[in-house]
Amino acid sequence: MNRAGKTLLVLALVAVVLLGFRVSWNALRDVAHAIGADETAATVYPIVVDGLMALALVATLVLVGSSRKFALRVLAGYTIASLVLNYVHGLHGVHARSVEWSRLADWSPANWALVLLATSLPVGSIYFGSDLVAKILHHRPDTTEPPAQVPQASAERSTADLEESTPAPVEQSASQEAPAEPTPARPTVDLVKHPTTPTVPVEPIRSTPIGAVSTAAAQAPRPRRVTGKVPTAARSKRPTRTPEQLLDEARSVTVDWPIEELTAEGIRKAVRCGLEKARPLRDALRAERVDQADPTLDGEAAA
Repeated sequence: MNRAGKTLLVLALVAVVLLGFRVSWNALRDVAHAIGADETAATVYPIVVDGLMALALVATLVLVGSSRKFALRVLAGYTIASLVLNYVHGLHGVHARSVEWSRLADWSPANWALVLLATSLPVGSIYFGSDLVAKILHHRPDTTEPPAQVPQASAERSTADLEESTPAPVEQSASQEAPAEPTPARPTVDLVKHPTTPTVPVEPIRSTPIGAVSTAAAQAPRPRRVTGKVPTAARSKRPTRTPEQLLDEARSVTVDWPIEELTAEGIRKAVRCGLEKARPLRDALRAERVDQADPTLDGEAAA
């Protein structure tokens, strides 16, 4: 709807509201006289009731969400209350100008309920009207709009953004094919000295969006760092050598070593064992060398 149509619609609504307010004026003024209001209070009483209805109507057009629902409830409640008071006035309209009203209904419980309703409407107008005005003043319309997506011209796109980085080959018909030319003879190449390299078909490079690359990189598993000792199950299994095997291996490795070089560190490196095992090997090898150098000790020990 254009602006002129909206303006006419608002003006029509204002006219209907004013006419309805004028029709309801006499009924609400007489009800105010019946509940004991003076001339001034009875004159402004219709403004208090129907005026709040107009304010609630404006609030429903401005507010949104729960605030709009609250304004609709206030509008509906005061509309029903005004309808009830106009109905009561219609029942006693014949005697409105000749007889002073003292009761709104012949039945006492109904009269009490109607008097309570008529007297509570001004107080309710103060409360609900203040609340609606506060909601309207604190209302902040949401003016944020998503940015319009401008289509990017294909001429301004980079080569990486295109679907294919290489143009498709142009097919030629049989009538446009160039005449065949004689193929020159190729020189003979020694395959032993110059082996041929197998050719790999090259596929056209297709661009990948930047977001897809970053997503694939984020989802790719990363290598895990070793933060502690390697578990026993992951270690390479090496056969355990007995002391006799270590002694035989150390004896064969150090057969040409002088006795001065028979140290625990040297034996450890040669046999590849720990110092705890290298020290007994050193002592055993040195004892053998001493026995071989002085054989009389064995004879004396035997005697």
